[in-house]
Amino acid sequence: MKVTNVPSNWRSLVRVFALVPAIALLLLVNVSAQKKNSCVECHSQMEGTLAEPVQRSKGDVHDSRGLSCVDCHRGDATSDDIALAMDRRKGFIGKPKPSDIPGLCGRCHSDAAFMKTFNPSLRVDQEREYSTSVHGKLLKSGEQKVATCVSCHGEHGIRAINDPQSKVYALNVAETCAACHAKSDYMKGFKIPNDQYGKYKTSVHARALYDKQDLSAPTCNDCHGNHGAAPPGLASVANVCGQCHVRQAGLFQSSPHKTVFGLMQVGECVQCHSNHGIQPPNDELLGIGEKSACTQCHSEGDNGHAAAKRMRERIDEISTSISRANEILDRAERAGMEVSKPRFDLNDAKDALTQSRVLIHTFSPAEIDKVIDSGVDVSNKSYEAGGAALNELSFRRKGLAGSLFFILLLAVLIYLKIRELEARQERLQNQG
Repeated sequence: MKVTNVPSNWRSLVRVFALVPAIALLLLVNVSAQKKNSCVECHSQMEGTLAEPVQRSKGDVHDSRGLSCVDCHRGDATSDDIALAMDRRKGFIGKPKPSDIPGLCGRCHSDAAFMKTFNPSLRVDQEREYSTSVHGKLLKSGEQKVATCVSCHGEHGIRAINDPQSKVYALNVAETCAACHAKSDYMKGFKIPNDQYGKYKTSVHARALYDKQDLSAPTCNDCHGNHGAAPPGLASVANVCGQCHVRQAGLFQSSPHKTVFGLMQVGECVQCHSNHGIQPPNDELLGIGEKSACTQCHSEGDNGHAAAKRMRERIDEISTSISRANEILDRAERAGMEVSKPRFDLNDAKDALTQSRVLIHTFSPAEIDKVIDSGVDVSNKSYEAGGAALNELSFRRKGLAGSLFFILLLAVLIYLKIRELEARQERLQNQG
Protein backbone atom coordinates (compact mmCIF):
# COMPACT_ATOMS: atom_id res chain seq x y z
CA MET A 1 0.00 0.00 0.00
CA LYS A 2 1.47 3.30 -1.07
CA VAL A 3 1.72 5.88 1.66
CA THR A 4 0.77 9.37 0.59
CA ASN A 5 0.51 12.74 2.20
CA VAL A 6 3.49 11.99 4.54
CA PRO A 7 4.78 15.20 6.13
CA SER A 8 8.12 16.41 4.70
CA ASN A 9 9.90 16.21 8.07
CA TRP A 10 8.94 12.53 8.33
CA ARG A 11 10.28 11.86 4.86
CA SER A 12 13.63 13.41 5.85
CA LEU A 13 13.74 11.21 8.95
CA VAL A 14 13.10 8.11 6.85
CA ARG A 15 16.00 9.02 4.54
CA VAL A 16 18.38 9.42 7.51
CA PHE A 17 17.47 5.96 8.85
CA ALA A 18 17.98 4.53 5.41
CA LEU A 19 21.59 5.81 5.48
CA VAL A 20 22.42 4.15 8.81
CA PRO A 21 23.56 0.82 7.31
CA ALA A 22 25.83 2.63 4.83
CA ILE A 23 27.39 4.77 7.59
CA ALA A 24 27.94 1.69 9.75
CA LEU A 25 29.62 -0.06 6.85
CA LEU A 26 31.98 2.89 6.26
CA LEU A 27 32.94 2.98 9.94
CA LEU A 28 33.60 -0.75 9.87
CA VAL A 29 35.83 -0.39 6.82
CA ASN A 30 37.71 2.51 8.39
CA VAL A 31 38.35 0.59 11.60
CA SER A 32 39.57 -2.45 9.70
CA ALA A 33 41.85 -0.20 7.64
CA GLN A 34 43.66 0.86 10.79
CA LYS A 35 45.90 -2.15 11.06
CA LYS A 36 46.70 -3.52 14.44
CA ASN A 37 50.36 -3.04 15.45
CA SER A 38 51.25 -5.35 18.31
CA CYS A 39 54.89 -4.23 18.01
CA VAL A 40 53.99 -0.72 19.15
CA GLU A 41 51.51 -1.98 21.74
CA CYS A 42 54.09 -4.27 23.33
CA HIS A 43 57.19 -2.05 23.15
CA SER A 44 55.25 0.95 24.45
CA GLN A 45 54.85 -0.89 27.76
CA MET A 46 58.56 -1.64 28.04
CA GLU A 47 61.32 0.52 29.47
CA GLY A 48 64.79 1.59 28.44
CA THR A 49 66.21 0.68 25.07
CA LEU A 50 63.29 -1.60 24.21
CA ALA A 51 60.86 1.32 24.46
CA GLU A 52 63.04 3.79 22.54
CA PRO A 53 62.11 2.60 19.02
CA VAL A 54 58.46 3.46 19.57
CA GLN A 55 59.17 6.87 21.03
CA ARG A 56 61.81 7.85 18.50
CA SER A 57 59.86 6.64 15.46
CA LYS A 58 56.91 8.93 16.08
CA GLY A 59 56.79 11.44 13.25
CA ASP A 60 59.96 10.27 11.50
CA VAL A 61 60.10 10.03 7.70
CA HIS A 62 58.87 6.45 7.65
CA ASP A 63 56.13 6.79 10.23
CA SER A 64 54.78 9.97 8.64
CA ARG A 65 54.40 8.10 5.34
CA GLY A 66 52.53 5.16 6.81
CA LEU A 67 55.40 2.67 7.08
CA SER A 68 55.60 0.65 10.26
CA CYS A 69 57.76 -1.86 12.12
CA VAL A 70 57.00 -4.86 9.90
CA ASP A 71 58.11 -2.98 6.78
CA CYS A 72 61.68 -3.35 8.04
CA HIS A 73 61.58 -6.09 10.70
CA ARG A 74 58.89 -8.27 9.07
CA GLY A 75 56.88 -10.63 11.27
CA ASP A 76 53.15 -10.41 12.03
CA ALA A 77 52.10 -7.22 13.85
CA THR A 78 48.44 -8.27 13.85
CA SER A 79 49.02 -11.05 16.39
CA ASP A 80 49.00 -10.51 20.16
CA ASP A 81 50.96 -13.73 20.56
CA ILE A 82 54.62 -12.73 20.79
CA ALA A 83 55.75 -16.09 19.41
CA LEU A 84 53.59 -15.67 16.34
CA ALA A 85 54.36 -11.97 15.92
CA MET A 86 58.11 -12.71 15.96
CA ASP A 87 57.93 -15.97 14.04
CA ARG A 88 60.97 -16.41 11.78
CA ARG A 89 58.80 -18.48 9.46
CA LYS A 90 56.83 -15.30 8.78
CA GLY A 91 59.99 -13.49 7.82
CA PHE A 92 60.75 -11.86 11.18
CA ILE A 93 64.38 -10.72 11.17
CA GLY A 94 64.58 -8.80 14.45
CA LYS A 95 67.72 -6.69 14.59
CA PRO A 96 69.43 -7.02 11.19
CA LYS A 97 73.13 -7.67 10.90
CA PRO A 98 75.25 -4.80 9.48
CA SER A 99 75.88 -6.82 6.32
CA ASP A 100 72.12 -7.08 5.72
CA ILE A 101 71.26 -3.39 6.23
CA PRO A 102 72.13 -1.99 2.77
CA GLY A 103 69.97 -4.62 1.11
CA LEU A 104 67.21 -4.10 3.68
CA CYS A 105 67.06 -0.35 3.05
CA GLY A 106 67.58 -0.89 -0.67
CA ARG A 107 64.49 -3.09 -0.81
CA CYS A 108 62.51 0.15 -0.89
CA HIS A 109 65.07 2.81 -1.74
CA SER A 110 66.29 1.01 -4.87
CA ASP A 111 62.77 0.44 -6.15
CA ALA A 112 62.07 3.35 -8.51
CA ALA A 113 58.39 2.56 -8.91
CA PHE A 114 57.84 2.33 -5.15
CA MET A 115 59.80 5.51 -4.33
CA LYS A 116 57.86 7.48 -6.94
CA THR A 117 54.72 6.98 -4.87
CA PHE A 118 56.35 9.26 -2.29
CA ASN A 119 58.49 11.63 -4.35
CA PRO A 120 59.44 11.24 -8.03
CA SER A 121 62.69 13.17 -7.49
CA LEU A 122 64.07 10.81 -4.83
CA ARG A 123 67.27 9.01 -5.75
CA VAL A 124 67.19 5.23 -6.12
CA ASP A 125 70.92 4.57 -6.62
CA GLN A 126 72.13 4.87 -3.03
CA GLU A 127 72.57 1.13 -2.48
CA ARG A 128 74.57 0.72 -5.68
CA GLU A 129 76.69 3.75 -4.88
CA TYR A 130 77.29 2.51 -1.35
CA SER A 131 78.80 -0.68 -2.76
CA THR A 132 81.52 1.45 -4.41
CA SER A 133 82.45 3.22 -1.16
CA VAL A 134 85.23 2.33 1.25
CA HIS A 135 82.55 1.35 3.75
CA GLY A 136 80.69 -0.82 1.26
CA LYS A 137 83.81 -2.64 0.09
CA LEU A 138 84.92 -3.36 3.65
CA LEU A 139 81.44 -4.60 4.54
CA LYS A 140 81.48 -6.92 1.55
CA SER A 141 84.84 -8.29 2.67
CA GLY A 142 83.31 -9.32 5.99
CA GLU A 143 84.16 -6.31 8.17
CA GLN A 144 81.20 -5.60 10.47
CA LYS A 145 82.46 -2.37 12.13
CA VAL A 146 82.00 -0.16 9.08
CA ALA A 147 79.29 2.44 8.61
CA THR A 148 76.03 1.37 7.00
CA CYS A 149 72.81 3.28 6.30
CA VAL A 150 71.74 3.33 9.95
CA SER A 151 75.15 4.55 11.14
CA CYS A 152 74.56 7.86 9.41
CA HIS A 153 70.78 8.16 9.19
CA GLY A 154 69.85 6.38 12.42
CA GLU A 155 67.69 3.31 12.98
CA HIS A 156 64.52 4.91 14.34
CA GLY A 157 63.60 8.58 14.35
CA ILE A 158 65.08 9.08 10.89
CA ARG A 159 64.62 12.66 9.71
CA ALA A 160 64.73 14.28 6.30
CA ILE A 161 68.17 15.54 5.35
CA ASN A 162 67.00 19.17 5.52
CA ASP A 163 65.63 18.70 9.05
CA PRO A 164 67.98 20.25 11.67
CA GLN A 165 67.37 17.16 13.84
CA SER A 166 68.69 14.86 11.12
CA LYS A 167 72.05 13.23 11.74
CA VAL A 168 73.02 14.17 8.17
CA TYR A 169 71.90 17.80 8.33
CA ALA A 170 74.85 19.99 7.31
CA LEU A 171 75.55 21.17 10.88
CA ASN A 172 75.50 17.57 12.18
CA VAL A 173 77.47 15.68 9.52
CA ALA A 174 80.92 16.08 11.08
CA GLU A 175 79.65 14.89 14.46
CA THR A 176 77.98 11.90 12.80
CA CYS A 177 81.21 10.90 11.07
CA ALA A 178 83.18 11.55 14.26
CA ALA A 179 81.04 9.02 16.12
CA CYS A 180 83.33 6.44 14.53
CA HIS A 181 86.28 8.28 13.07
CA ALA A 182 87.22 10.22 16.22
CA LYS A 183 87.36 7.09 18.42
CA SER A 184 90.89 5.76 18.56
CA ASP A 185 89.88 2.37 20.00
CA TYR A 186 87.13 1.87 17.43
CA MET A 187 89.34 2.88 14.52
CA LYS A 188 92.25 0.76 15.69
CA GLY A 189 93.15 -1.70 12.97
CA PHE A 190 91.94 0.40 10.06
CA LYS A 191 95.33 2.14 9.81
CA ILE A 192 93.94 5.64 9.31
CA PRO A 193 94.22 8.70 11.60
CA ASN A 194 91.46 9.56 14.05
CA ASP A 195 92.26 13.27 14.37
CA GLN A 196 90.29 14.44 11.33
CA TYR A 197 87.36 15.80 13.36
CA GLY A 198 89.61 17.72 15.76
CA LYS A 199 91.50 19.30 12.88
CA TYR A 200 88.35 20.09 10.94
CA LYS A 201 86.86 21.97 13.89
CA THR A 202 89.81 24.40 13.74
CA SER A 203 89.50 24.96 9.99
CA VAL A 204 88.23 27.94 8.02
CA HIS A 205 85.48 25.69 6.68
CA ALA A 206 84.22 24.78 10.16
CA ARG A 207 84.25 28.40 11.29
CA ALA A 208 82.12 29.36 8.29
CA LEU A 209 79.71 26.49 8.94
CA TYR A 210 79.32 26.73 12.71
CA ASP A 211 80.11 30.36 13.54
CA LYS A 212 78.56 32.01 10.49
CA GLN A 213 75.88 29.32 9.97
CA ASP A 214 76.87 29.14 6.30
CA LEU A 215 75.32 25.83 5.25
CA SER A 216 77.15 25.97 1.92
CA ALA A 217 80.51 25.63 3.70
CA PRO A 218 82.03 22.18 3.16
CA THR A 219 81.80 19.43 5.72
CA CYS A 220 82.89 15.76 5.48
CA ASN A 221 80.49 14.59 2.77
CA ASP A 222 81.20 17.57 0.49
CA CYS A 223 84.73 16.29 -0.05
CA HIS A 224 84.38 12.55 0.59
CA GLY A 225 80.95 11.99 -0.91
CA ASN A 226 77.78 10.66 0.66
CA HIS A 227 76.85 7.07 -0.10
CA GLY A 228 79.94 6.49 -2.22
CA ALA A 229 82.21 7.94 0.49
CA ALA A 230 85.91 7.66 -0.25
CA PRO A 231 88.93 9.90 0.35
CA PRO A 232 89.76 12.00 -2.73
CA GLY A 233 92.73 10.49 -4.54
CA LEU A 234 95.71 12.29 -6.03
CA ALA A 235 93.90 12.56 -9.35
CA SER A 236 90.66 13.87 -7.89
CA VAL A 237 91.51 16.11 -4.93
CA ALA A 238 91.93 19.23 -7.09
CA ASN A 239 88.55 18.58 -8.68
CA VAL A 240 86.99 18.27 -5.23
CA CYS A 241 88.43 21.61 -4.09
CA GLY A 242 87.66 23.11 -7.48
CA GLN A 243 83.93 22.61 -6.97
CA CYS A 244 84.03 25.74 -4.81
CA HIS A 245 87.41 27.30 -5.63
CA VAL A 246 86.83 27.34 -9.38
CA ARG A 247 89.23 30.13 -10.39
CA GLN A 248 92.14 28.82 -8.34
CA ALA A 249 91.66 25.31 -9.70
CA GLY A 250 91.57 26.56 -13.29
CA LEU A 251 94.77 28.56 -12.85
CA PHE A 252 96.54 25.62 -11.25
CA GLN A 253 95.51 23.28 -14.07
CA SER A 254 97.39 25.46 -16.58
CA SER A 255 100.42 26.05 -14.33
CA PRO A 256 103.76 24.23 -14.50
CA HIS A 257 103.05 22.71 -11.08
CA LYS A 258 100.23 20.57 -12.50
CA THR A 259 102.66 18.33 -14.35
CA VAL A 260 105.28 18.40 -11.61
CA PHE A 261 102.83 17.48 -8.85
CA GLY A 262 101.58 14.62 -11.00
CA LEU A 263 105.10 13.27 -11.47
CA MET A 264 105.82 13.66 -7.75
CA GLN A 265 102.55 11.88 -6.86
CA VAL A 266 101.56 14.53 -4.32
CA GLY A 267 98.13 16.00 -3.63
CA GLU A 268 97.72 19.26 -5.47
CA CYS A 269 95.75 21.57 -3.17
CA VAL A 270 96.54 19.72 0.07
CA GLN A 271 100.28 19.99 -0.48
CA CYS A 272 100.15 23.69 0.35
CA HIS A 273 96.84 24.05 2.22
CA SER A 274 96.57 20.66 4.04
CA ASN A 275 93.23 18.83 4.14
CA HIS A 276 91.10 18.71 7.30
CA GLY A 277 92.66 21.57 9.26
CA ILE A 278 92.67 24.11 6.44
CA GLN A 279 93.39 27.60 7.73
CA PRO A 280 92.57 30.93 6.06
CA PRO A 281 95.26 31.57 3.43
CA ASN A 282 97.75 34.32 4.21
CA ASP A 283 100.77 35.87 2.56
CA GLU A 284 103.15 33.95 4.81
CA LEU A 285 102.39 30.80 2.82
CA LEU A 286 104.13 32.47 -0.12
CA GLY A 287 107.80 33.33 -0.38
CA ILE A 288 110.82 31.94 1.40
CA GLY A 289 109.99 32.64 5.05
CA GLU A 290 109.71 30.14 7.88
CA LYS A 291 105.99 29.51 7.27
CA SER A 292 106.29 29.34 3.51
CA ALA A 293 104.77 26.39 1.68
CA CYS A 294 107.11 26.98 -1.26
CA THR A 295 110.23 25.99 0.67
CA GLN A 296 108.84 22.48 1.21
CA CYS A 297 110.04 21.73 -2.31
CA HIS A 298 112.20 24.68 -3.41
CA SER A 299 115.61 25.68 -2.05
CA GLU A 300 117.86 28.66 -2.66
CA GLY A 301 119.32 28.68 -6.12
CA ASP A 302 116.48 27.10 -8.09
CA ASN A 303 113.98 28.95 -10.25
CA GLY A 304 111.03 28.13 -8.02
CA HIS A 305 112.75 29.65 -5.00
CA ALA A 306 113.47 32.85 -6.92
CA ALA A 307 109.92 32.99 -8.27
CA ALA A 308 108.43 32.53 -4.79
CA LYS A 309 110.62 35.30 -3.42
CA ARG A 310 109.69 37.64 -6.28
CA MET A 311 105.94 37.02 -5.95
CA ARG A 312 106.03 37.62 -2.20
CA GLU A 313 107.98 40.87 -2.67
CA ARG A 314 105.38 42.14 -5.13
CA ILE A 315 102.50 41.17 -2.85
CA ASP A 316 104.20 42.99 0.02
CA GLU A 317 104.81 46.00 -2.23
CA ILE A 318 101.16 46.51 -3.15
CA SER A 319 100.02 45.76 0.41
CA THR A 320 102.38 48.42 1.75
CA SER A 321 101.33 50.97 -0.88
CA ILE A 322 97.65 50.44 -0.05
CA SER A 323 98.30 50.78 3.68
CA ARG A 324 100.31 53.96 3.10
CA ALA A 325 97.55 55.47 0.93
CA ASN A 326 94.87 54.50 3.48
CA GLU A 327 96.83 56.12 6.28
CA ILE A 328 97.26 59.50 4.57
CA LEU A 329 93.65 59.53 3.35
CA ASP A 330 92.47 58.81 6.90
CA ARG A 331 94.51 61.77 8.18
CA ALA A 332 93.07 64.06 5.51
CA GLU A 333 89.53 62.85 6.16
CA ARG A 334 89.84 63.36 9.92
CA ALA A 335 91.02 66.90 9.22
CA GLY A 336 87.82 67.56 7.29
CA MET A 337 89.19 67.39 3.75
CA GLU A 338 87.17 65.90 0.89
CA VAL A 339 88.95 62.72 -0.24
CA SER A 340 86.04 60.48 -1.26
CA LYS A 341 87.20 60.12 -4.87
CA PRO A 342 90.78 58.94 -4.17
CA ARG A 343 89.41 56.65 -1.45
CA PHE A 344 86.97 55.15 -3.96
CA ASP A 345 89.76 54.80 -6.53
CA LEU A 346 91.83 52.93 -3.96
CA ASN A 347 89.32 50.07 -4.20
CA ASP A 348 90.86 49.25 -7.58
CA ALA A 349 94.19 48.70 -5.87
CA LYS A 350 92.55 46.48 -3.26
CA ASP A 351 90.94 44.47 -6.05
CA ALA A 352 94.34 44.12 -7.68
CA LEU A 353 95.76 42.77 -4.41
CA THR A 354 92.95 40.22 -4.16
CA GLN A 355 93.40 39.20 -7.77
CA SER A 356 97.16 38.86 -7.40
CA ARG A 357 96.68 36.53 -4.43
CA VAL A 358 94.53 34.32 -6.63
CA LEU A 359 97.02 34.51 -9.50
CA ILE A 360 99.62 32.96 -7.23
CA HIS A 361 98.18 29.65 -8.43
CA THR A 362 99.70 30.33 -11.86
CA PHE A 363 103.13 30.36 -10.16
CA SER A 364 104.10 33.01 -12.69
CA PRO A 365 105.71 36.26 -11.42
CA ALA A 366 105.06 37.84 -14.84
CA GLU A 367 101.30 37.28 -14.54
CA ILE A 368 101.26 38.78 -11.06
CA ASP A 369 103.37 41.78 -12.15
CA LYS A 370 100.71 42.82 -14.68
CA VAL A 371 98.06 43.14 -12.01
CA ILE A 372 100.25 44.52 -9.25
CA ASP A 373 101.80 47.23 -11.43
CA SER A 374 98.37 48.75 -12.14
CA GLY A 375 97.35 48.38 -8.48
CA VAL A 376 100.49 50.10 -7.21
CA ASP A 377 99.96 52.92 -9.71
CA VAL A 378 96.41 53.46 -8.37
CA SER A 379 97.48 53.38 -4.74
CA ASN A 380 100.32 55.83 -5.43
CA LYS A 381 97.88 58.25 -7.05
CA SER A 382 95.56 57.91 -4.06
CA TYR A 383 98.52 58.62 -1.78
CA GLU A 384 99.41 61.70 -3.81
CA ALA A 385 95.78 62.87 -3.63
CA GLY A 386 95.88 62.46 0.14
CA GLY A 387 99.13 64.42 0.27
CA ALA A 388 97.66 67.16 -1.91
CA ALA A 389 94.66 67.38 0.41
CA LEU A 390 96.96 67.78 3.41
CA ASN A 391 99.00 70.40 1.54
CA GLU A 392 95.82 72.29 0.75
CA LEU A 393 94.85 72.06 4.39
CA SER A 394 98.24 73.46 5.37
CA PHE A 395 97.87 76.30 2.84
CA ARG A 396 94.42 77.09 4.17
CA ARG A 397 95.71 77.14 7.71
CA LYS A 398 98.56 79.45 6.77
CA GLY A 399 96.16 81.73 4.87
CA LEU A 400 93.83 81.75 7.86
CA ALA A 401 96.71 82.55 10.20
CA GLY A 402 97.81 85.43 7.92
CA SER A 403 94.27 86.76 7.75
CA LEU A 404 93.89 86.57 11.50
CA PHE A 405 97.21 88.36 11.97
CA PHE A 406 96.15 91.14 9.56
CA ILE A 407 92.78 91.52 11.27
CA LEU A 408 94.44 91.63 14.66
CA LEU A 409 96.98 94.22 13.46
CA LEU A 410 94.18 96.33 11.98
CA ALA A 411 92.26 96.08 15.26
CA VAL A 412 95.33 97.25 17.19
CA LEU A 413 95.86 100.20 14.82
CA ILE A 414 92.20 101.20 15.12
CA TYR A 415 92.44 100.95 18.87
CA LEU A 416 95.56 103.16 18.92
CA LYS A 417 93.92 105.68 16.59
CA ILE A 418 90.87 105.82 18.83
CA ARG A 419 93.07 106.41 21.86
CA GLU A 420 94.88 109.16 19.98
CA LEU A 421 91.60 110.90 19.09
CA GLU A 422 90.34 110.57 22.65
CA ALA A 423 93.57 112.11 24.01
CA ARG A 424 93.36 115.01 21.57
CA GLN A 425 89.76 115.68 22.53
CA GLU A 426 90.70 115.60 26.16
CA ARG A 427 93.48 118.21 25.63
CA LEU A 428 91.12 120.54 23.80
CA GLN A 429 88.63 120.38 26.62
CA ASN A 430 91.33 121.19 29.21
CA GLN A 431 92.54 124.24 27.20
CA GLY A 432 88.97 125.57 26.87
